[in-house]
Amino acid sequence: MKTSGKAFSAIGRALVILAIAAIYIVPFYWMLLTSIKSQGDVLVFPPTFWVAQPRWENFGEALSAFPFLRYLLNSVIVSVAIILCQCLTVIPAAYAFARFSFKGQKALFAIALASMMIPAQLVFLPVFLMESRLGMINSYASLILPSATSAFGIFMLRQTFKQVPEEVIEAARLDKTSEFKIMIKIMLPIAKPTIATLALFTFISTWNDYFWPLVLTTDDRVRTLPLGVASLKMAENGIAYHTMMAGNLIIIIPILIVFLFAQRQVVKAFTYMGKK
Repeated sequence: MKTSGKAFSAIGRALVILAIAAIYIVPFYWMLLTSIKSQGDVLVFPPTFWVAQPRWENFGEALSAFPFLRYLLNSVIVSVAIILCQCLTVIPAAYAFARFSFKGQKALFAIALASMMIPAQLVFLPVFLMESRLGMINSYASLILPSATSAFGIFMLRQTFKQVPEEVIEAARLDKTSEFKIMIKIMLPIAKPTIATLALFTFISTWNDYFWPLVLTTDDRVRTLPLGVASLKMAENGIAYHTMMAGNLIIIIPILIVFLFAQRQVVKAFTYMGKK
């Protein structure tokens, strides 16, 4: 009876895992399937789950429909610049909140956390007006500055920094090590998995960001890939689902590559943060 109960339990767990995996895998499979169909095949009902004659030219049409290389370069520049800006702002702020005690610390930290609840759509108008008056519209700076820091990053890194034993910090201070060196030489190596995780999250959100480039740019010189893919939507005979899905598939390839390189660091970060 015990053996049979364990078998049923193992089967149940396997079915749950398969069901969860299907929730994530099926949309990707459907996107791939749509990207190699013709427009007519996409609109067939009931839908087909296999393509007899793949239409690979959809990818060529997607790449030639807008200045792909220009948009790709813009996405890379904006994503890398935002990651660097967040490192420069988030790391010192998290270290200060974790290792210093000063007047108004709790209130400032609460304000930082509260800012995560404010959607971008609520603040885009003052941001747009400010950047317009500074002459920054249609520039890389206009896309970088709204995301130059991250309240979530401050929170996540603060939790990691707080887990470093106080004795280690005090020993470094007794050796007359500056706070900057403590942060760089002691804290950062320990927090490397967390920083890698934050960089991954920032890259994904920036790479996929559609709202800020739409609001703050009107010129192809600085527009990013999500806007290019959105321009694939319309066709002469309706919405070009096949071309649009081909463009989306091209966009997610860099994300998958970055995730494959960073996945070990992500696991280490959450494992470390979960320790008491």
